[in-house]
Amino acid sequence: NTLFQLYSMVCSQDPQLEDAETLLLLPDLFHYWLTGLKVAEYTNATTTQMIHASERRWAGELLARLGIPTHILPPLVPPGTVLGETRPEVVTGLKPVPVIAVGSHDTASAVAGVPELDSRSAYLSSGTWSLMGVEVTEPVINDLSLVLNFTNEGGVAGTVRLLKNIMGLWLVQESQRQWEREGHAYIWEDLLARASRASSFKSLVDPDAAEFLSPGDMPAAIRAYCKRTGQPQPEDVGAVVRCCLESLALKYRLVFNDLESLAGRRLEVIRIVGGGSRNRLLNQFMADACERPVVAGPVEATALGNIMMQMIATGQLPDVAAGREVVANSVTRETYHPGPAQAWQDAFGRFRTLLNV
Repeated sequence: NTLFQLYSMVCSQDPQLEDAETLLLLPDLFHYWLTGLKVAEYTNATTTQMIHASERRWAGELLARLGIPTHILPPLVPPGTVLGETRPEVVTGLKPVPVIAVGSHDTASAVAGVPELDSRSAYLSSGTWSLMGVEVTEPVINDLSLVLNFTNEGGVAGTVRLLKNIMGLWLVQESQRQWEREGHAYIWEDLLARASRASSFKSLVDPDAAEFLSPGDMPAAIRAYCKRTGQPQPEDVGAVVRCCLESLALKYRLVFNDLESLAGRRLEVIRIVGGGSRNRLLNQFMADACERPVVAGPVEATALGNIMMQMIATGQLPDVAAGREVVANSVTRETYHPGPAQAWQDAFGRFRTLLNV
């Protein structure tokens, strides 16, 4: 998070921090290049850990205690702000066009683009990383959210994204790269077909375990984890991929349960967007593990949410609800219904024991 980066500059007496005039995160830097305006778009600013979540302003008191200068912080602007028009020297030969501050954090735009997202829905932005959460009107900051390690990030239209980061398809992606280094160029369809034929629940891992964070021989790391925890070691390709996907689905169940506790209500459906929404085997595993319907799509939710906020800002759509309806009518989605629950409940008990939770 940006807070730690700036504090390290304070500790090392980095002259760049003293000389700096303005701090611009990458989306804000592009806004500046296009319009000449120095601002901080709110959704991305909330990921710096430098925002007072309840009051939705820069946390000046905290920054002062850490010795981080606050004069470098530009004004905050909400997503959907028309910043101005492109400068002639930037876009030559074309008429000026409006520049919109969208939800410039990619997950903010992705959540904006989730069709039919409501108070009874959880969302999952699925890719190399997974982010599971709910959309709320006020941040949830209490002892339980601290213990469960959930975050409150800015959303569009005054909302808050109460969410948790989960390891996503990284384990499978990195395993695929290892097999390619060994001379086996498996495509995704082949990996999933092999996994579907493998035995169920032979071995489970914590997808967020520290030993899986670094690139390298992921199948070997998974086998070492299983050996260390007294489980059978998955030897072939299908067994490794099935271990990854079943474990990830069970981690989703764990986070989903925690999310319901924090939200204080039952969540009836999980809505998946992003590249991982195309993984039909994982989607079905998730529906089975969580015992909830899973609706998958759109894949390009981030781009659609970005465009949607531009249309709202320029008056082509009235609000987010209307925008989500347009998205729903523009893409194909697939629904996965939960299957028999007992085997997944048994596996979830094993998984909780494995994670000591």
